[in-house]
Amino acid sequence: MSDITTLRILILSDVHYAGEEERKRVGYDLQAIESPLMRWWVRLYRRYVWLRDPLGQNHLLQRIVESAHEPDLVIANGDFTCDTKFVGVVDAASRASAAECLSILRTRYAGHCKKLPSHARFHAVIGDHELGKKGLGTTQGGLRLGSFEAAVKDLEIAPFWKLEWGNYVFMGVSSSVIAFPVLEREALQEECAEWRQIRELHFEEIRGAFSLLKTDQRLILFCHDPTALPFLHDDPVIRKYLPQIERTVIGHLHTPILHGLSRKLAGIPVIKGLGTTARRLSTALNRAQCWLPFRVICCPSPSGVQLFKDGGYYLATFESEARTPAVFERQRLKWS
Repeated sequence: MSDITTLRILILSDVHYAGEEERKRVGYDLQAIESPLMRWWVRLYRRYVWLRDPLGQNHLLQRIVESAHEPDLVIANGDFTCDTKFVGVVDAASRASAAECLSILRTRYAGHCKKLPSHARFHAVIGDHELGKKGLGTTQGGLRLGSFEAAVKDLEIAPFWKLEWGNYVFMGVSSSVIAFPVLEREALQEECAEWRQIRELHFEEIRGAFSLLKTDQRLILFCHDPTALPFLHDDPVIRKYLPQIERTVIGHLHTPILHGLSRKLAGIPVIKGLGTTARRLSTALNRAQCWLPFRVICCPSPSGVQLFKDGGYYLATFESEARTPAVFERQRLKWS
C-alpha cells in the first residue's frame, strides 16, 4: 500500500507533566485531605495501586517522542498538568507545567501535516485536569472558568477541532464541558450559568460537525473522559450519526484494565454518600452502557498505574478510502 494512501497517527494521553514549581509540591495529594483515616487509605492506594510518584513521570514523554519515530499526525488526548491545586490551569504552576509539556510536543512536531497541508501536525484535547477537579478524598478544588479561559487562550488548546483526510473525519471535543451536569457540584455556584452557556455553544459546534458527515465518511472521535459519552448519545442529532463512528479514543482512566472493568460495572447505582469522587465515578458508570455505540478504545497514560505498570501510547494507521478499519497498535513503555 502506498504511503500516500495511509496516515500514521501517534496518540498519547494523560502525560501529567510536572514543571519546576509543581515538582516542589511533594505530598500535595495527601496534604489536601483533612481526615487522618482517609489520608491513610489514599496513601496506601497511591503507593500500591495508582501511582507512587505522580510528580516524577516527565521522562516518559521524552521516551514516547524518541520511540514513535516520525508520525504524520500527533494527537494528545488531554491532561498535560498534574493539577496540584485541583483547580486546573488557572493555577500558575499547573499552567506552567501544561505549557512546558505542550511546548515539547509542538516544537518536536512543528509545522503542518504533509498529508493534511491545511492543518497543524499536532493537535491537543482539553482534559479534566486542565479545568480542575477535586482530588481523591479532598473537598478542595473543582472546575474553574478561569482555567477554561487559560486553556483556550494561554495554552491555545481548541475546545473543538475537526480534520478531514480521505474518507476519515477526526474530531476532538472537551469532555468536562459536555459532562458539566455531572461535574456541576465541583464548580463555583456563581460560575454555573456561564458554564451552561459554554456547554450549549460547544454542543452546537459538535452537532454542526456531525450533521456535515457524508454517508461514506468514518469518524474517529477524541474525548478525554468517557463520562461525556452518554450526553452525546442522548442528543438526537448526534445519535443519528453514531453508526459512522469507527472509534472513540478516550484517556482519563490511565489503564485499559479500568476500561474493561467499567464495562462490567455498567449500570451500577449512583453512590451518593462517600464523597465527590465516588459520586462522580459511579455516575459515569451508571450510564456506561451508552459507551458501546462509540466503540471506545482507551489510551493509557505513559506510566499506566503502579499495580500493573501498563503504560504506553498508541500508533494508529488509517487507509484513506476507509475500506478497512484503522489499525491501533498499543505501544508499551517498560518501567525502569
